[in-house]
Amino acid sequence: MRRLEGKTAIVTGGSSGIGRAIARLFAAEGAVVVIADVTEEAIEGGPPVCEVIESEGGRAVFHRTDVSRADEVEHLVATTAARFGRIDVLVNNAVLRAGKALLETSEEDWDRVMAVSLKGAYLCARAAVRRMLVQPITGEARGRIVNIASQHGMVSAPEDFAYGVSKAGIVYMTRQIAADYAKEHIVCNAVAPGKILTGKAGRAVEPRWIEYSHQRTPMPRLGRPDDVARAALFLASDEATFITGHNLMVDGGWMAA
Repeated sequence: MRRLEGKTAIVTGGSSGIGRAIARLFAAEGAVVVIADVTEEAIEGGPPVCEVIESEGGRAVFHRTDVSRADEVEHLVATTAARFGRIDVLVNNAVLRAGKALLETSEEDWDRVMAVSLKGAYLCARAAVRRMLVQPITGEARGRIVNIASQHGMVSAPEDFAYGVSKAGIVYMTRQIAADYAKEHIVCNAVAPGKILTGKAGRAVEPRWIEYSHQRTPMPRLGRPDDVARAALFLASDEATFITGHNLMVDGGWMAA
């Protein structure tokens, strides 16, 4: 049996990059995937992910959602639960970056990054947990949350102050939710990617940052979205038993070096 057979998963920021890879893998493993994003367009190009998933034999629906808005998040969760009966998995993946050091980070930059990358995760987790609490237990959980953190939630993010702080918040949020709701059979873990090449252009693939990432990564290649997706799949599945509050590094050894 496929690992997410019969389950419903929400993936925020699922149209592009890591979220797109997670959505495709979850669908391949049997989940109905709800793509929560502000656009169906993939940053790296290609057809909308729902079309890709359907061509691969999976099931996915797109729900336009700005995760920084509580009303839109509540509508996302209510609509998903009404349509599919329950929410088994939430993947908090939506993110924004400013790409600036402290003194260059304006208040507007800070607010914009925090609204999506940290407040959005809080709003989605709050709405999902509220729904999960009224669901019956399947396997060993009423529901599972997988937050996408980063190694930069534990070490500095060079010239990316707001992003690093937001990811540190995600790491803490993961532990807090896990501790508070374990007794209710709600599981919350995180995946912390290292340098992942998603196909996105711009600052992320400037030669200086690629070289820096190679220097910091012991393994002889940088990461791919599927590397993160496989880790998220494990944490979303019933194979992840007696694991909650964990931040799983998918970084090629970055944090070990």
